[in-house]
This record gives sequence, C-alpha cells and structure tokens, in this order.
Amino acid sequence: MSGPAEADAHIWDSSFRIWDVYFALVWTATLVTVLGTEHPGWPVRVVAAGLLVPLVPWYVVVGRPLMQGEPQADERRSLVHLVGGMALFLPSAVLVGETRLITFALVPQCFMTLRLRPALIAVAVLNVAPVVGWALLWWPDGQDVFLNGLFALVSLVFSVAVGSWIIRIIAQSAERAELIAELDASRSEVARLSVAHGALAERERMAREIHDTLAQGFTSLLMLTQAVEAELETDVARARAHLRLMDETARQNLAEARALVAGGTPADLAGTSLPDALGRLAARHSADLDVTGPVRALPAGPEVVALRSCQEALTNARKHAGSSARVTICLGYDEDGLTVSVRDDGRGFDPARDSDGYGLAGLRARAAEVGGTTLVRSAPGEGTTVTVRLPVPAGARRGTA
Repeated sequence: MSGPAEADAHIWDSSFRIWDVYFALVWTATLVTVLGTEHPGWPVRVVAAGLLVPLVPWYVVVGRPLMQGEPQADERRSLVHLVGGMALFLPSAVLVGETRLITFALVPQCFMTLRLRPALIAVAVLNVAPVVGWALLWWPDGQDVFLNGLFALVSLVFSVAVGSWIIRIIAQSAERAELIAELDASRSEVARLSVAHGALAERERMAREIHDTLAQGFTSLLMLTQAVEAELETDVARARAHLRLMDETARQNLAEARALVAGGTPADLAGTSLPDALGRLAARHSADLDVTGPVRALPAGPEVVALRSCQEALTNARKHAGSSARVTICLGYDEDGLTVSVRDDGRGFDPARDSDGYGLAGLRARAAEVGGTTLVRSAPGEGTTVTVRLPVPAGARRGTA
C-alpha cells in the first residue's frame, strides 16, 4: 500500500506531464506558424524553425529537472538554463516575428525557476528584445512596428500578472508544505506522548492495584508468620487460628492476583455485595463494621474504590496505630453518594509534618478518578480517621456507567 509521500509524488508527476504536453503544443504551434507565414522568404523561415529545434532537448535535459525540483532552489543553474534558452530563441524571434508565440511556454519557466526580480527582468527581455531586434533587422513600416510593439507590451503585462500569481502560489505551497510537515511532526509527537502517558498511567494503576491487594496480603502473611512463631510454644490454639488466617489470606491473594491479571472485579466483590466484602475484610483485620443507610447495588467503580480505600486504611492502621488499637469501618449509603471511613484510636500522627506515603497518595488518586474526595484526620495520640466520599447518582445500579 503506497504512503502519502508516494501519492503526492504521483500527483506531481501526473500534473507535470500536463505541462510537458503544453510545452510540446506551444512549440509545435510556433514551428507551424513560422513555416507557414509569408514573410520573410522560406530560407529565412527554415533557418528560424531550425533554431527552434534545440529548444526541445534543452528543455528536456536542463529545464524540466529544474522545474521538477524544489522551486527556486538553484538560481545559478536556473539562470544558465534561461540564458541558454534565450540564446536559442532570440535569433529565431528576430528573424521571424511569429516565433514570439513560444514566449507563452518560456515565460512561465522564468517564474517557476527564478525569484521575482530576476524573473521580471528575464520576462522583459523575452518580450521586448525580439521586437527591437526584428525592427532593426527588417525596418518594417511604422504600423507594423506599432502593432508588434503593442503586442509585446500586452504580452509583458500579461506575463507579469500571471508570473506574480505563479510566484505567490509557489510561496503559499511552500508555506503549506512546511505547515503540513509541522502538523505531521506534531501528530507524531502527540501520538508518542499519548502512548507514553497511557503506559505511565497503566503502570501507576498496576502499582496502585498491587499495593492495595498483593503487597498488603504479603504484609499480612509476614505479620501472621511472626505471630505464629511467637505463639507455637505458648498458645498453640491461637497459633493454629493464625495459620488458618494465613491460609485464607494466601488464597485471597491468589484470587486477587488472578483478578488483577484478568482485569476483572476484585475477588472480594465477585458475586457478593459491598457490605459483605467489607465484612470479610473487617474480620481478617479484627475490625468492626458499621453500615448505615439503605444498602443498594452500585456501579462497579465506586464499590471498587470503597473496597480498596478500606484495604489501604486498614493496612496503615495495622502498621502505625499500634497492635492494641481498635479499628472501626463505617459504610454509609445516601441518595447521591457513598461514604466509607476507617477510624482507629491508635497513636495517630501530625498530617502537617508526616508524609502521607505512597498508600494515602494512591488512595487520594483512586478516589479522584471517580470524582470522589479523601479526608485524613489525625493528631498524635488521638488516632486517625480516613474518610472517602464517592458521588453516586441516584438510581445507578451495578453494571451501569
């Protein structure tokens, strides 16, 4: 399949073949007119026609490649081309006035290969010099000189008007080509940045999911392992209870890993309600659960955020509040939103001085993705409360957007 550059090249080649046909038609018409005129005699006309013949190879070998290249790119070579063309054209035009018909093919070449000022000079020479030379050579009567001079003047004005238009078109085309090139470059850069942003966003999402699920599960397993090691010799029953909890946590981690890979609903929410999922989560963390408001099925987005927020807040409470801290989960339903908060009566901290860490930063980012807000209240010795408020339109149900 051909690309845009190949298509543009094909279009230019096709349009230039039209110009080739135009040059051939003008040259043929000039040759026929020169040979068919009555004055001067046929030997002079044959010589004039013969002088026109080299214009064809000169155009093919020198002129055509110049006009197919970058407009006005090689002005020195363009001058050589036009000087050579004039050297072939002017003697014939001086001998036979009808030869001036070929200026309709030569004048556009001036504007296509030269800048405006040298192009105007070349056009003036092409229109005026043949008339002056013809008049000095043949000394025609005044009326013929007047008519030929008038024709040269009209041709010059027309050439200047059309040539100026050609140069403006060339300039606009060059500017348009630059703009198109810049636009293509901008599109490529936007596409690259979009891909990079998408990859970064996906990495952040995966990091947040792993932190909220697998990392917390592994942390629980490590803490339970330490507890079992301490209880094996003193409290076997409690150690066995912790081993069962380790088994449940490991299975839960495995289910979360599978759900994460599949991109589906978190394992805790699969086939169950949000209060039930939070109830099991509270049991694993020895926390209390308080549900208020009319419970209803909500879209997956807010429920996942509520679950992950509880997981993160419970992990922070277990790490920082102290082993004896009491933790309570509050889940509140109302008409236009869902509120979940995790409160502990542990050591607390100063939010103005202590870093929130990756967990709370990720919790805020997750809530913001669904238009929610996160509030952290804490003080040294007064415990910590993490509250997440999520907007849920009235009437929204699980499975809706």
